[in-house]
Amino acid sequence: MTTDSAMLHSKLKEFFGFDSFKADQERIIRHLTSGHNAFVLMPTGGGKSLCYQLPALVMEGTAIVISPLIALMKNQVDAIRGFVSGNDGIAHFLNSSLSKAQITEVRNDLMSGATKLLYVAPESLTKPENVAMLKEIKISFYAVDEAHCISEWGHDFRPEYRRIRNIMEDIGVAPIIALTATATPKVQSDIIKNLGMTDATVFKSSFNRPNLYYEIRDKSDPKRDIIRYIRQNPGKSGIIYCLSRKKVEELAELLNINGIKAAPYHAGLDAKTRAENQDKFLMEEIDVIVATIAFGMGIDKPDVRFVIHYDIPKSIEGYYQETGRAGRDGKEGQCITFYSYKDIQKLEKFMQGKPVAEQEIGKQLLMETVAYAESNACRRKLLLNYFGETYTEENCGACDNCLHPKKQFDGREEMAMVIELIQSLPERFKMEHLANILSGEMNSLIKSYRHDKLEFYGAGKDHSVKFWSAVIHQGLILHFLHKDIESYGLISVTEEGVRFAEKPYCLMLTEEREFAEGEDDDEDMAAVAAAGKGGGGDQQLIAMLKDLRKDVARKLRLQPWVIFGDPSLDDMSIMYPMTYEELKNCQGVGEGKARKFGKEFLELISRYVKENDIIRPDDFVMKSIVNKSVNKVFIIQSVDRKIPLEDIADAKGMEMEELMDEIEAIVYSGTKLNLDYYIEQTLDDDVVDEIFDYFHDEAESDSLESAMEDLKDDYDEMEVRLVRIKFLCEVAN
Repeated sequence: MTTDSAMLHSKLKEFFGFDSFKADQERIIRHLTSGHNAFVLMPTGGGKSLCYQLPALVMEGTAIVISPLIALMKNQVDAIRGFVSGNDGIAHFLNSSLSKAQITEVRNDLMSGATKLLYVAPESLTKPENVAMLKEIKISFYAVDEAHCISEWGHDFRPEYRRIRNIMEDIGVAPIIALTATATPKVQSDIIKNLGMTDATVFKSSFNRPNLYYEIRDKSDPKRDIIRYIRQNPGKSGIIYCLSRKKVEELAELLNINGIKAAPYHAGLDAKTRAENQDKFLMEEIDVIVATIAFGMGIDKPDVRFVIHYDIPKSIEGYYQETGRAGRDGKEGQCITFYSYKDIQKLEKFMQGKPVAEQEIGKQLLMETVAYAESNACRRKLLLNYFGETYTEENCGACDNCLHPKKQFDGREEMAMVIELIQSLPERFKMEHLANILSGEMNSLIKSYRHDKLEFYGAGKDHSVKFWSAVIHQGLILHFLHKDIESYGLISVTEEGVRFAEKPYCLMLTEEREFAEGEDDDEDMAAVAAAGKGGGGDQQLIAMLKDLRKDVARKLRLQPWVIFGDPSLDDMSIMYPMTYEELKNCQGVGEGKARKFGKEFLELISRYVKENDIIRPDDFVMKSIVNKSVNKVFIIQSVDRKIPLEDIADAKGMEMEELMDEIEAIVYSGTKLNLDYYIEQTLDDDVVDEIFDYFHDEAESDSLESAMEDLKDDYDEMEVRLVRIKFLCEVAN
């Protein structure tokens, strides 16, 4: 069948209300309606759906659209029914959510020829009864949406997608259109080969989304950053992506507590709740959806103004597709991602149980994400290059690296030193250990391997462990070094690294960028706090609070940090709390601390606010979630009954480390726990006394890392954690 341009424009206006096609849409549609195969690579917001929806409406027969998500199908079917009023049978979906009566309705509409578009999940396509039914009707063409799911190198690989070609041949051959918003050249060839469409014409649009702003932020206090950002952008729609369902639930609850209309979305929720939350977002009853990557595929909401990644995605394809859901209408789209190398290490750990081949692919995709996050180059240039497209502009003017360039230094000597150190060791070690050797740190591992006797020990003591870790990270990105996930992240030197060490050349490395508090805040927000420079707080008030803390600590004969830590004072100088309720929302201040030490601090702040006519920045106050751990009540009751911690952990199927994390969370939220019964059974009295005295008299903070370092490894971590909990309950809370 061939279609002329005038007819297509007429149908475009009739069904979709548009006067003209975007980019390659018309060429693609004419190609498909002429009976040819097409591979469409078009970024999110480019109008992929129309490339198969319009042909389906004008061609004879029914188009089979293979789609991965039930939510996506429902959304698309509703949209088509909206375009063609008075004929609900024109589009249907076929998946596991349908009842027998609904399946009968679908069958009747298919057989009568009323249905022009049938959306099918790949799992449903394999069912013999569905294959038999589809054999009875005329297929106009097959559309494989989200086609990157076919490739193992794609970011959302689904094994069932690999069977699509065989099933198509069983049902009946017809033209194929494969569509995706994200595919590297390797993934493209994988898709075309697997679908048996090597004769397909490839239609490739530019990946550049000029209206999107890309930024990577340091993940030091992401929750506060997110709440502040959303409050600065009231009424705007946004999506926040998290990697775990638990984090999705926690963050959605936190946003609601802070007056932001949000809802969670993940595969663990029942289908009804997911559909309701999605509809609320589309209907603008809520502003923010907090989701795992299950949300957003094909969701046609043009005015998403921001996409925030609470956790770094597992691949650049995933990142590009998820950020692509912002600004689909061509207007503002802010893409902010929080990055911490610890998150990468967590993702690497998750890979350890998977088949080696899958680990290798996952590791490579992850390292590309790290390279992107840590790079100082234009983010737009990096993204487009990843997808095989060249971006020639020197400065895109719409990413953090172009607007806030990072400092660079010639790191040839430092990189050569790292490589020579690794080559000199008979065994391989993790990144942290290598960084500790170079900066001259002392710990039990260095002692036991006698690495303090090495010529490289302390050779880079002018720099911190963090600096050396950054150099090693960049060595991995440059392929001078290799990290073996199978052997828990041990570092080795590659051939490329050996060649560099033999003949070092100018190597511009990036200094770790410090994200100053409020760096991206609007000017009027910065003006709200009286002297809101420096660390983001009122420096005059900080000085007064520190003096008061010193006086209180002297009176009570305690270390100043036991009263309130520096982060707590910083928050007080930003928020100006004047009630106990406001004070306990400051970082590191629970109910117990607020009541025990807060009176004089609140009086000082109230006086200061009044005398200096301070406008208190309510926007900065972040209400925290009460610790609602499902295990909290069980743990408190078990401790009250003096049950051994090992038994508590076993009862909940937890590791001891997880239990300690839960106990510490309970204590830091202001609840006192008496662990003396357990401590007396497991620790010697002199050990308890020495660690307790350390926290009482010497410690400058409650940091576990500092304690382990100061105590010179005389005690194991569990001993220090137990006594720290005892100290916090008896003295600090």
